[in-house]
Amino acid sequence: MVSAQGSAGRDRTWLVAVATAMWGTDALFRKPLATSLPSASVVFWEHVIIVLLLAPFLPRAWRAFRACGVRERIAVVVIGAGSSALATALFTAAFKAGDPVTPLVLQKLQPIFAAVASLALLRERIRGRYLAFALPALAGAWLLAFPDPLGIQVSQLRPVLLALGAAVLWAAGTVLGRMVSRVVPARDVTTLRFAIGLPSAALILLLRGDPVAVGWENAPGLVLLALVPGLLALWLYYTGLRTTPAARATLAELSFPATAAIVGVGVLGAELTATQWAGFTAVVAIVAALGWHERVSRTKLVTAPEPDQRPAESVTSR
Repeated sequence: MVSAQGSAGRDRTWLVAVATAMWGTDALFRKPLATSLPSASVVFWEHVIIVLLLAPFLPRAWRAFRACGVRERIAVVVIGAGSSALATALFTAAFKAGDPVTPLVLQKLQPIFAAVASLALLRERIRGRYLAFALPALAGAWLLAFPDPLGIQVSQLRPVLLALGAAVLWAAGTVLGRMVSRVVPARDVTTLRFAIGLPSAALILLLRGDPVAVGWENAPGLVLLALVPGLLALWLYYTGLRTTPAARATLAELSFPATAAIVGVGVLGAELTATQWAGFTAVVAIVAALGWHERVSRTKLVTAPEPDQRPAESVTSR
């Protein structure tokens, strides 16, 4: 187990921000695939590729899963089926319904969901100064999400709802991932997430009636999608999450839409309005300030309970 003192001494908010910034490169690979393939097919093959790469680690991950308490086992299943397979399917479908930027930046409500869940499930303590970072970050994400932040069009509703559904599931994944990563190594959490997510992705593919065959011309894009914003980013993410409280980590995750905006403008040809650039600047500044504050300040914005304060079923041996 990682002690609260050790967690505070080795804060990795910055690593969470780096990992989720890598998620912002997702559009480089997912957008071309989403325009030529059904979303369920993309998600299915993304999971297949990663599970094949992680196959040597499956026995160890399974032993870690069996050694967990019931609470952690349920959390792993929810992460794999919901936060991995279903959320990714919703996210990919949002690309079909909207522009390349909106699905990526509509994570602005995720910190709220994650903060509430971390209070209820992890008993993390959130200090009042947390709002000084959270509110400007959420406002910046809102400005970044919409060209006209006060005039949302009905035509934008479908991609917004799809992206919002993914954000809710990913917020749950952040909190549950924090809970599991305290007792299971990052590599095993990553392996379990995709191993459990694969059957769920296959079921979604079957229910939608989408094809399994995707054509060899799509193989390079699928491999890059699985490796860069998928496997590598998620492994770094769980490594950072192990010593970063969930409520703080979810603010660091706003590096994701900031990177996505850069990719959308610089590579995919999207255009940002003046208010969107203002939102981008606010998000980048808040995420950077958050990482700096947690590294130099003795008083953390969010603190986790001492090991002996956690629920008994959460304290398991590896």
